[in-house]
Amino acid sequence: MLTDITLGQYFPGKSPIHLLDPRTKILGVITYISTIFLAEDYLAYAILTAFAVMAVAVSGIPMRMVLRSIKPLWIIILLTVAIHVFSTPGTVLYNLGPLTVTQEGSRMGIFMSLRLVLLIVVSSLLTFTTSPIALTDGIERLLNPFRRLGVPAHELSMMMTIALRFIPTLLEEADRIMKAQMARGADFSSGSILKRAKNMVPLLVPLFISAFRRADELAVAMEARCYRGGENRTRMKELKMGAPDIMAAVILMVLIAVLITVRAYKLVI
Repeated sequence: MLTDITLGQYFPGKSPIHLLDPRTKILGVITYISTIFLAEDYLAYAILTAFAVMAVAVSGIPMRMVLRSIKPLWIIILLTVAIHVFSTPGTVLYNLGPLTVTQEGSRMGIFMSLRLVLLIVVSSLLTFTTSPIALTDGIERLLNPFRRLGVPAHELSMMMTIALRFIPTLLEEADRIMKAQMARGADFSSGSILKRAKNMVPLLVPLFISAFRRADELAVAMEARCYRGGENRTRMKELKMGAPDIMAAVILMVLIAVLITVRAYKLVI
């Protein structure tokens, strides 16, 4: 159940997306997420969905892993659809007792749910195709210009990457503890909300202890390797942008241009 969450997992490969510079992928994801908010009709969302499907196909990531990244949030997606369908005023399609389904609400519910799905897929694709070390270097290089303003670029990138890297580890640990407690008679799925919250204590206490222990072990390991932060730190592999990164940037610019054209054409009509 908890192990279905794939955020933070890395899937090794040699696909064109795997070989891109991490800075290109990070900026590409930010750009794609920004363009999602330009979409206001079915054609724009169809273009964005086609682009995401194409990116997944080029990356070589199995479709089952991509679907697993969406599975833990299906309740939130359905709730988003329901809220828009039943709360948005407009042309009434039909009534379900005291609830009214409108055409505008159905349209908005579909669009909002698609936004969430595309956000999850593209964000997961970034971690699937980028190793934690490369992700750290990419974030640090992007934050380097802000060091003059006092931003600790290396420390921030290291903290973000460590947090992202340990998400799968902590979820796996939580799943193991939950199964062990259920074997001892614990019940996490029945009873009132208050009772279920109290039943979570046997899960949360050992999980927090395990997390603190792992953090302490990581700190000791980093000190044993003479880690002293980013000052005067060298890298085994320096980041370099090449022709594939330029091609990826051009493809993203074309995507933005197409979406802007679609939106402008709609406004003119």
